[in-house]
Amino acid sequence: MIGVLLLNLGGPDSLAAVRPFLYNLFSDREIIRLGPSFMQKPLAHLISTLRHKKTESYYELIGGKSPIREITAAQAEALEAELLRRQQAGSLTGEFRTFVCMRYWHPLTEEVVPRIYDEGIRKVIALTLYPHYSVATTGSSVSKLNEVAGGLPLEVLPISSWYDHPGYIDALAEKIRDGIAAFPSDAGVHLLFSAHSLPQKFIEDGDPYVRHITATISAIAQRIRIPYDLSYQSKSGPVKWLEPSTDEMLHTLAARGVRNLLVVPVSFVSDHIETLFEIDILYKNMAEGLGMVLKRTESLNTTPLFISALADIACEGARKAKWII
Repeated sequence: MIGVLLLNLGGPDSLAAVRPFLYNLFSDREIIRLGPSFMQKPLAHLISTLRHKKTESYYELIGGKSPIREITAAQAEALEAELLRRQQAGSLTGEFRTFVCMRYWHPLTEEVVPRIYDEGIRKVIALTLYPHYSVATTGSSVSKLNEVAGGLPLEVLPISSWYDHPGYIDALAEKIRDGIAAFPSDAGVHLLFSAHSLPQKFIEDGDPYVRHITATISAIAQRIRIPYDLSYQSKSGPVKWLEPSTDEMLHTLAARGVRNLLVVPVSFVSDHIETLFEIDILYKNMAEGLGMVLKRTESLNTTPLFISALADIACEGARKAKWII
């Protein structure tokens, strides 16, 4: 039996969970360094204390919690079903079980890994749900996984990026075509790929995140011929972040005469606060005030093409490790 562990960020599952979630997030020096190391947790406590009420108000607008746990669990269930289907069809020799592992909220890595071991699984594919590698996302999740699994006799195969996997590109292109079709045929739609931001220093230090993002967009551009731009959202903290920001880009596009805008949350594979609040509410209202119609592509979530891509990626990893033939 091979375990497939879906690695994701996690999100608060209630308003009461917002403050401890923020504390866990800002305690991670892989994301942002808050002064010297001994000050990381005290400053994380201060930031979570100062920000949680405002952040709670955002979650109230999207149902009082993040849906990421339920969506990731549904992705895991669909992936396991697809792997079983392939096994029963004779195209796959191994048996797979899927698990969900969150970095900053339940089910946490330290909760999930012992359960995998207790169930008798000794081979684990750690499949990140961040298509584009960054030390702040996949790097942090894999580092925590290695820390927790280090004392157990587990073989862990991390799959750290799949930004140019054909199945992923096909799934994303399908959502973009559907999004374009939601506008009138003569609308003259402009695409805005909006990726999660990172501190600029990460890129200067060699993080491949931006290179991976632009490679994904280039692959999409070969399939869909339409004008596009790239921007970055969700920055936080007193450091220089990637530019241009999505809110700045909205003003730029409005000044260029763009009136119909389709936002593609390119670095996200499921709905959470960045799509449901930032894009669907904050940026949509901002665009409306600038005279633009803003729509968003549906998130990949459990789209069959996307689940099939995840199955391909898991199988390719297992074959590379010679766990299956």
